[in-house]
Amino acid sequence: MRKKKIGYMGLSILTTLALAACNSSGGTDGASPGETASATKKGSEDKVKLEFWSVDRTDADYTREKIAKFQADNPGIEINYVIKTEEYNQAIDLAFASSQSPDIFRVKENTIQTFYKKGYLEPLDDYFNAEFKNKFTPLKDLNLFDGKMYSFPNYGYTMRLVYNVDLFEKAGIKNPPSTLQEMVETAKKLTAVGKADGAYGFALNFKSPASAFDRSARAIAELNGYGGYGFDFKTGRFDVSGFKPIVEAFRQMQVDGSTLPGMESLDIDPLRAQFAEGKIGMYISFSSEPGVYQNQFPAKIRWAAAQVPTFDGTVRGASGFLGGQWLSISKNSKHKKEAAKFLNFMYGEQIMLDYHEKGFGISMVPSVLSKAKKADIKGFEFFVPTKYDGAWPIQPTVAVQGEKYQDAFFKYMLQGGDLNKIIADLNKRYNEALDKAIAAKEVDVKPDPSFDPKNLQNMLVK
Repeated sequence: MRKKKIGYMGLSILTTLALAACNSSGGTDGASPGETASATKKGSEDKVKLEFWSVDRTDADYTREKIAKFQADNPGIEINYVIKTEEYNQAIDLAFASSQSPDIFRVKENTIQTFYKKGYLEPLDDYFNAEFKNKFTPLKDLNLFDGKMYSFPNYGYTMRLVYNVDLFEKAGIKNPPSTLQEMVETAKKLTAVGKADGAYGFALNFKSPASAFDRSARAIAELNGYGGYGFDFKTGRFDVSGFKPIVEAFRQMQVDGSTLPGMESLDIDPLRAQFAEGKIGMYISFSSEPGVYQNQFPAKIRWAAAQVPTFDGTVRGASGFLGGQWLSISKNSKHKKEAAKFLNFMYGEQIMLDYHEKGFGISMVPSVLSKAKKADIKGFEFFVPTKYDGAWPIQPTVAVQGEKYQDAFFKYMLQGGDLNKIIADLNKRYNEALDKAIAAKEVDVKPDPSFDPKNLQNMLVK
């Protein structure tokens, strides 16, 4: 296996999937000596009860299966596993504000920085031994803050346009769209042949505009050389103008009647269920989709996936490979040793190996990838990293006043308006928030005139 260093994040990731099978790593506890905590005794032994919150649904059955195994092996610990899909970040905030935070919770690349700044996370270094920690790569501003680890990586995601092969063939379309204009035209053709059966050309999970745009417009912008969250690394300023052609294409599909009716109230799982039934021609999402259509919503159609379209067919950047963290422990947990014991179990090599091979995500752990067999799951091959998948630097997080860019763009999609004026207002408010954050020394931002998004290509493959 060969490693390739990812420049901005210092990420070492292997992308060739080995053919060798893997044996279990066993149940070695990675907790360091000297950490003491125990279940409360009240005459008879009471169990330590750990609250575990996640926002992920695609791996829910797999996670429940592993929790059951952990509890069987550790009868003194009980895990209450809760999936919170509605306003997850707000639920975390409320839980900490009311001193009812979960002991363990899922963190992502777009939340861990905020949770760290708010003091929600427990440093993990002292709970795990060197052998355990050496399996993982410290990633500054992704799992490593001020020299301490707050989560360990498991897997990462690529982004693709997922499409209904049967509907494409019915419409006489041979290839997925490679430009935004082709995407608009393709959605119209798919709707024309599918509408009588309740099938439409395009959909996104716009019940949450942030989720919908972050899994679609972000990838398109990055492939075209624009920061996927509206930040320009060359100038060190926010500039959401790169979203303009994307938002215009989304609005045109809406105006054309090419989008699934009611998608403004659609969450991602109902969208996936509709796609599996053949009611959606195209959507954009993560590399977790193969697992979804094998385990969660068995697809009744033939489907495939392709690189997201660009503005004009030219690739000027790289679609961001997301990941670098997974589970964290609450700073307020009263059972941190037991929580660390559970993390040690979940980060066991066999569990991470199964996670990769079942297609839930692409492993970011070199020792796992070196032993992994090719995922035996339909569609996984479409999401394997290519030269056009790369790791972008981390953009600053700011507290913008008023409407977020995803909400403003979604409103434009539905209602129209002056998009240039909307973009100017967003840039003004986001940069005002950035200036305040810089003045308060909450972020350290420096322009990088030499930044070239094309240099992000070929990071994940030879």
